[in-house]
This record gives sequence, C-alpha cells and structure tokens, in this order.
Amino acid sequence: MNKLSYKTVSANKNTVTKEWVLVDADGQTLGRLASKIAMLIRGKYKPNYTPHVDCGDNVVVINAEKINLTGKKWTDKSYIRHTGYPGGQRSLTAAEMFEKDPIRLVEKAVKGMLPKNKLGSALYRNLYVYAGTEHNQTAQTPKTINLNDLK
Repeated sequence: MNKLSYKTVSANKNTVTKEWVLVDADGQTLGRLASKIAMLIRGKYKPNYTPHVDCGDNVVVINAEKINLTGKKWTDKSYIRHTGYPGGQRSLTAAEMFEKDPIRLVEKAVKGMLPKNKLGSALYRNLYVYAGTEHNQTAQTPKTINLNDLK
C-alpha cells in the first residue's frame, strides 16, 4: 500500500545552508530591530529550523549610529554592570552608552534576545555590527534585506 510519508526533517550543522544578510538600521527602533535580527540569527524564518542547531544566517548591521529609542528611554534606560569588587556596581544610561559606542547598544539588545547557553554564544558570533555604512564583509557579498518585509 502506497502512503505518503511525512518525516520531520531535523537539520544538523552539515545540512544547514547559512547565508550572509545585510541589515540597514537607519531610522529603526532598537527593540524591534533587535528582535528581527535575533530571529534571523536563530534561523526562525527558515523552513528547516531546528531549535538545538545553529541554522541561522550571518547578519551584518550597518548604520548602528542612526537607531531610535522611543519615549524617554535615552535618559531612563540604564545598563548596569559590576566590576567584581565590593561596591563596584556601575551604570550607564542609553544616551551615555550611545555616545561612547553606538555599536554596543545594538549588540546588547540582540544578545539579550538569544538563548543563554552555549548555542546562544555560538549564535552571537554570527552578528557583525558597524556604526557607519562601511563594513568588512564585502567579500561575502551579503544580501540586503528589508526588515519591514519580515513578520
């Protein structure tokens, strides 16, 4: 008897097709931009998505210096770190961190939306953020993508 067989396809690192994608952050809101980038890095837009495998794309983000934050987040949002010494808690507002290094705002936002394990660390290495329009990944010929077209 001939029946159709629908087998679940589970990707592994040998069968994954990784692409290079270019994202322009000019005028984008930070959180909305970061969630879509995280989904691209994770591979959730691909039909062969597998949760425990790095099956996402390599993402190059340009114009990180032209992102937006809504409301009073430039002054109210704070990034807290600790030096490791007693009384060593330090904090920066979003505006202060943006002034120091606008790349770090985008990187921290995307990293917070990735898994907190070894897979998340491996996925984070697929992110390349640049403040201006120039980037070092021209040899990989990244495909330009419009984030407004993604769900």
